[in-house]
Amino acid sequence: MTPPAFSTQYGPDAVFDNLIGGARVPSDDRSTNTNPSDPSDVIGRYARADAATVASAIAAARAAAPAWADLGSQQRFAILDKAGSLIAERADELGDLLAREEGKQLAEAKGEVLRASQIFKFFAGETIRNTGEVVDSVRPGLIAEMTHEPIGVIGIITPWNFPIAIPAWKIAPALAFGNTIVFKPAELVPASAYALVDILAEAGLPDGVLNLVMGPGSVVGDALTTSAKVDAVTFTGSVAVGRSVIASAAAHQIRVQCEMGGKNPLVVLGDADLEAAAEAAINGAFFSTGQRCTASSRLIVTSDVHDEFVALLKEKMAALTVGDARAEGVAIGPVVSKTQLDQDLDYIAKARTEGGEVTGGELIDSDTEGYFLAPALVTGTKPGDTINVEEVFGPVASVIEVADYDEALAVANDTEFGLSAGIFTTSLKYSTHFKRYADAGMVMVNAPTAGVDYHVSFGGRKGSSYGPREQARAAREFFTVHKTTYTNAG
Repeated sequence: MTPPAFSTQYGPDAVFDNLIGGARVPSDDRSTNTNPSDPSDVIGRYARADAATVASAIAAARAAAPAWADLGSQQRFAILDKAGSLIAERADELGDLLAREEGKQLAEAKGEVLRASQIFKFFAGETIRNTGEVVDSVRPGLIAEMTHEPIGVIGIITPWNFPIAIPAWKIAPALAFGNTIVFKPAELVPASAYALVDILAEAGLPDGVLNLVMGPGSVVGDALTTSAKVDAVTFTGSVAVGRSVIASAAAHQIRVQCEMGGKNPLVVLGDADLEAAAEAAINGAFFSTGQRCTASSRLIVTSDVHDEFVALLKEKMAALTVGDARAEGVAIGPVVSKTQLDQDLDYIAKARTEGGEVTGGELIDSDTEGYFLAPALVTGTKPGDTINVEEVFGPVASVIEVADYDEALAVANDTEFGLSAGIFTTSLKYSTHFKRYADAGMVMVNAPTAGVDYHVSFGGRKGSSYGPREQARAAREFFTVHKTTYTNAG
């Protein structure tokens, strides 16, 4: 495949089209992609697909599916492995683009790019590890084989907060196991998605195997999730949209996987290393501007160390520099958009109204009109306060004071979400108990709630997740179908 002539020059005159069947598909309707550190900085103008465009992308993916499924595992390995290498080679360029587009601090942005490279390398290996089982039947003379085959056409819908890593951990396994794709990135971050698709084309991906359709979820997402010609949908985003995706998938009896957020607790007990706990809380709550589904948004602290721990947090918060995501010395970049910023401010105001005491949380002046918000810590809260129930998705954390471990565990589990949970303690008894009884898909002991390795599974419980786990070897459960065959050798 000859890579499409995607522009590598970004600016107000740069125009980017949808990619369907290896061809650029323009649109009269375009969105303007801007830099949240400086909204006057235009990155490019990106096509917005309509329902007919999505239908043509699905048709292209379906047409490409048989040949891609039949391609040898070594060829698929080579393409994914090369893509991983190309991503790593361009880590500086891609990291800068990601920071400019999404507002993630530059070092974090580059780290996300390298994570995507590792994901593609891992799933390159999975192409040749797609093993099954061969067993003797209980009936004489028969041999039973259990294998894993591609599903077919996968609809992939990704969020704006990890614009390269999350697409990578959905696209890589889908391709590794022989599926074709229609990919809809979040409309706030089309540039990162475009660059990723460009790299996969350069790596040798055949026409039609990966099709990019950009635009609003209300149009593109709906057309993708309501199509009877899509065999499975994987989605990461809000609870409300996730539930509608699940309902659409059920109506068509297709496979669905949804990751939908969290309200993650970090418990700090009296025997904890408070310095380490405070560092982890700052990392989990405020890095990536708090825009992570695994963020430590509820800090649950026992009374014996509450005041000391809060004082440590405030001291560390005061040392954080907020500013342009690509500027030297900046720890926290802007909120991703004006809409998200307004939502964060509304939650902070409501926390005050409900009796919380807020440290930080003010708008920060700059030379640009960037969406800069100082990290906010809300103390004096109750478990049922809005700030402790609803996901803010910004640099905002609340503190809940509890009497002891038993109350801490009860409060930690008192949420409709169940993605990640953490505890800081030097007690083997409490850490062991918490690992077993924390009602979350991922549990961290003496570590931030945010951040997992690329070679382990990712996912939650309750309202956080629906369907099989993502990443690592667990991904095969979603991206393949099981087949059992019998052979009578006689």
